[in-house]
Amino acid sequence: MVYTIVDVLLEMFSFTFLVRAFVVGILVSLCASLLGLSLVMKRYSMIGDGLSHVGFGALAIATAFHTAPLYFSIPIVVAAAFLLLRLSENSKIKGDAAIALISTSSLAVGVVIISQTTGMNTDVCNYMFGSILAMSKSDVYLSVILSVTVLVLFVFFYNKIFAITFDESFAKAGGIRTGAYNMLIALLTALTIVLGMRMMGAMLISSLIIFPALSAMRIFKRFKTVTICSAIIAVTCFCIGLIISYLYATPAGASVVLMNILAFLIFWAISAIIHKNPRRNGMTKKIALASIAALLLITSCGNGKNEAAEQATQEAELSVPKGVDLVIREKMFIAQVNDVYLNSDDYIGKKIKLEGIFMDMFSGGSRYCFVIRKGPGCCGSDGQVGFEVSWNPPGQIMLEKREYPKKNAWVEAQGVLSEYEESGTNFLYLALTDLKVLEKRGAEFVTQ
Repeated sequence: MVYTIVDVLLEMFSFTFLVRAFVVGILVSLCASLLGLSLVMKRYSMIGDGLSHVGFGALAIATAFHTAPLYFSIPIVVAAAFLLLRLSENSKIKGDAAIALISTSSLAVGVVIISQTTGMNTDVCNYMFGSILAMSKSDVYLSVILSVTVLVLFVFFYNKIFAITFDESFAKAGGIRTGAYNMLIALLTALTIVLGMRMMGAMLISSLIIFPALSAMRIFKRFKTVTICSAIIAVTCFCIGLIISYLYATPAGASVVLMNILAFLIFWAISAIIHKNPRRNGMTKKIALASIAALLLITSCGNGKNEAAEQATQEAELSVPKGVDLVIREKMFIAQVNDVYLNSDDYIGKKIKLEGIFMDMFSGGSRYCFVIRKGPGCCGSDGQVGFEVSWNPPGQIMLEKREYPKKNAWVEAQGVLSEYEESGTNFLYLALTDLKVLEKRGAEFVTQ
């Protein structure tokens, strides 16, 4: 069976959380690429790295006080962006020194707060290294609204941003309020950084700003042309990076960065050809954008047979059993389970089916049972991903007459997603309708 890019996309779009990831990722990539050229030319390339560390510190405080990370981080990062601008303009602390001062201080505060409160949990690691597949609906709505706001403001004030990017002194002499528009750039950058942290993580977000602009500048020289090319590169690299992440179970943020590196190398090679053969400039520039998309697609996906890809296709083609609303399969197992937990309101009352290892534990005279698979945990330790299961509401004295399988048995569980309260906290579980032991074991360790 030939596995084409169309098959990949159709399979990916069958997952709701991947559709959300594409929408948010494309918008954030556009925002970062549009602002990237101004930041690179004003020698503020590392502002993304500095502000992302501020965002990490804000995340640590939000986690400690159990508040929504995005809503808390936005005003903090915006304030830090304004502070960076003021430090650079009105003091002896200039550019990179101001960024280093703010970023390292914020990172230190974040690490201390986390070490004294929640520890390095999964949510913190998601913001450090990116996890665009694990987004709640509220995060998606906020990201879309803010991304559209950034894009609209950039387009509306494009001429002023162009003027202060190329010659701020001349723009000021011409009556342009350069201070106000520098503040606008700082605001847009701060919003983009906060949104990009969910996609790329605090450690990689600066690459989303720098690489597309540098790649486009290898060939094109006009501000408008570079901006358009940068946007195309950013969106293309994000889409291909996400496809690679899906096919080969690689981290989404890192995959996007690798695609940006590949794009930079391709544009660097095209630039070398242009400088060697000046007469061919016109034709080379015309084919540059087409070649980047074609080369990246051929390199990353291909159209040949791929054993893992064909297995994923066969799995996707399996019909959902009658009466079951969601089948948690081996492909994207972790992402599917996380999506259920993050957006539980959409799944409460729906029947879910999954396979995994049966585990149980006793506490206070009650038996708590789980169907899980092993996965990569935070900072290298193995984690467990799955659902609590029960024939009756968990936490009650054992009243069920049905027997549970032996520990570590490979089981297929079907149940309705429900919740129960214990010690003032609500927990999700599958109210079992069927639980059977299978002879054939699936993948006990999953990576996505």
